[in-house]
Amino acid sequence: MNLKRNRKLLIKLSVAISFLLIAAILLTGCVSGMAPIGWSGVSIGNNGMAYAGSKEGKLVAINLTNNAVQFSDALKIPPATGLSCASSSGSSGSACGGAAPAVAIYGDPAFVTDVPIIGNTVGNIVVVAGYNGVVIAYDASNPRTIVWQYPINGYLKPIISGVTVSDRTLYFGCTDKNVYALDVTRGIEKWRSTLGDQIWSTPVVDNNLVFVGSFDKNIYALDAGSGNKVWSFPTGANTVSTPLLADGVVYVGSLDRNLYAIDEKTGQKKWSYPAGNWFWAKPVIVNGVIFAPNLDGKVYKLDINTGKPVADPSDLGGQVSSWPVVINNQVIVATQNGKLLSLDTANFSAGPNLISSIVQNVSAPLAAVGSIVYINGPDNNLYTYNISNGAKTTISLKQ
Repeated sequence: MNLKRNRKLLIKLSVAISFLLIAAILLTGCVSGMAPIGWSGVSIGNNGMAYAGSKEGKLVAINLTNNAVQFSDALKIPPATGLSCASSSGSSGSACGGAAPAVAIYGDPAFVTDVPIIGNTVGNIVVVAGYNGVVIAYDASNPRTIVWQYPINGYLKPIISGVTVSDRTLYFGCTDKNVYALDVTRGIEKWRSTLGDQIWSTPVVDNNLVFVGSFDKNIYALDAGSGNKVWSFPTGANTVSTPLLADGVVYVGSLDRNLYAIDEKTGQKKWSYPAGNWFWAKPVIVNGVIFAPNLDGKVYKLDINTGKPVADPSDLGGQVSSWPVVINNQVIVATQNGKLLSLDTANFSAGPNLISSIVQNVSAPLAAVGSIVYINGPDNNLYTYNISNGAKTTISLKQ
């Protein structure tokens, strides 16, 4: 029994240390010569292309018809101040030793339709935020053409949040404690709202409100037009998860190990549910049930109205930090120990089904088109898995 307890303690300690290391790398820029590498997911455009951030700090576009890389363009490194181990002299050397690192991309790129590109020409853009504190909009049909960049000169502090577009406005959070709103057509700042601490959470928008979590342990609702605070909801720890909105309710996990359901208009708690570890991944809702992955290796299945379990949690045997997707009444989940699994949404008591073994340490959100799941792996490869026929492909993002 002592051996089992010791083994469990060692596992918990290793988990804690690994996430502390991640936090140290993100917050300080480098640890013992290491540089941030990002965990960008995959965004699917309506032009037959998928977009992802590579571990080389490049925005990569993949043709979904033949899985060929159509272009790959590196984000800019800002003038050096030690940020992200950048060179202190402007040369190829870096403050951490060796060559200057690529710009890490943590948030998913955003594909935006019907935006003025040049003159009166209207087209599509792809927007990506870098750890170097710069947001760039590329012409989706000619991705080496930059439509706009924010800020025009200089840069913000590191950006880990993804970007969200609603009603021609782009929103993102920053480690400088601000939520920013930009005109998506020109990249001009509309407003910024300062919260109590840095922001990793990706903002989401509904009913003219912007919802976002902060390191100050609060969930916020901001007015989408002005950035004014409408309400704040306190949790017991930092909140890095991206909220999920459904029918006037904000569902969001916290590092205090609770999943919260909050009334969208009033900011009042409807319910909360405690788990064994952090809620990091954004959950999904199917048939009135919220499927919430947790770093304790389980997916909790809760009634969206009451927060009560509809069945025992599914034990996946590995931690989940990647956002799941829903395909054909199945919740598809990737675990850190290299498993792609499905959960039956028609039978909540059914156990997980193994789809395929995958690369380990997947943190990027999953994406899906039809029956195909897209995984941006930590090894700089994009993987596709067809859950209907078992077909697999591997696409190198190293260009």
